[in-house]
Amino acid sequence: MNTLITSIPSPAEGVWHLGPFPIRAYAFGIIIGALLAIWIGERRFRARGGRPGLIGDVAVWAIPFGIVGARVYHVVTDPELYFGEGKNALDAFLIWKGGLGIWGAIAGGAVGALIACRRYDVKFSAVADALAPGLLVAQAVGRLGNYANQELFGKPTDLPWGLEIDPSHRPAGYLQFETFHPTFLYELLWNLAAAALLMAIDRRVKLTNGRAFALYAMLYTAGRFWIEQLRIDEANDIGPFRLNVWTSLLVFALATAYFVRARRRSSADDTLGDEHPVEPTEVD
Repeated sequence: MNTLITSIPSPAEGVWHLGPFPIRAYAFGIIIGALLAIWIGERRFRARGGRPGLIGDVAVWAIPFGIVGARVYHVVTDPELYFGEGKNALDAFLIWKGGLGIWGAIAGGAVGALIACRRYDVKFSAVADALAPGLLVAQAVGRLGNYANQELFGKPTDLPWGLEIDPSHRPAGYLQFETFHPTFLYELLWNLAAAALLMAIDRRVKLTNGRAFALYAMLYTAGRFWIEQLRIDEANDIGPFRLNVWTSLLVFALATAYFVRARRRSSADDTLGDEHPVEPTEVD
């Protein structure tokens, strides 16, 4: 019984070196997550009669737009880190030093995907529905980067799954505590469960016309709402909640409204545009 795990150890560092080249855990997690999202989205899009390779073509636009959007959101919502006395505004461009906002990534990625869909003459809603579960998986994998960097953890806890955090990574006022809520793990598990639930629902009731993507947003923000309130990293507060909590509430409300409205539309409105299935067996 003395060998039972009483806490989760943290990695000693979040950067590994392959010769002179640094490999950052956070960037590695994002890349692996993106590849998984593309793979899942490609399979779903083809199963719905879409052109093979289309999701990869869209990703070429969505990923860079998403990275830029993620950085812009971070800088806009945390301007005190880059502007003002003693700060260097050029640091806002040092993206490899960390600082990405998921809401900006989603918004920027959506803009890039919309541009690609127009270029390839395919419905944006059809692509978004195909990608929805994969985005949850990608976000789950990306949270492993926070684990490696010992960042974005929650309040102190003595639960068996408490996360060990080195003193150098603990916020001021929490130096006396050793273990904290592993919010990275909570979100990782929540996202994977949400992806499984979304795909199960989609198999029973085909979610078209952007409803799968709306359900993705609803499930993700529902988890983010309570997980965000456990975190103790510095954040901008508006009234009783952190900014990301308010954002979760807003996105959840908008996604729910769209889901209800889209359900009333005819399923005929969710055709794939001018993209046609290659395999005749995929068409009734």
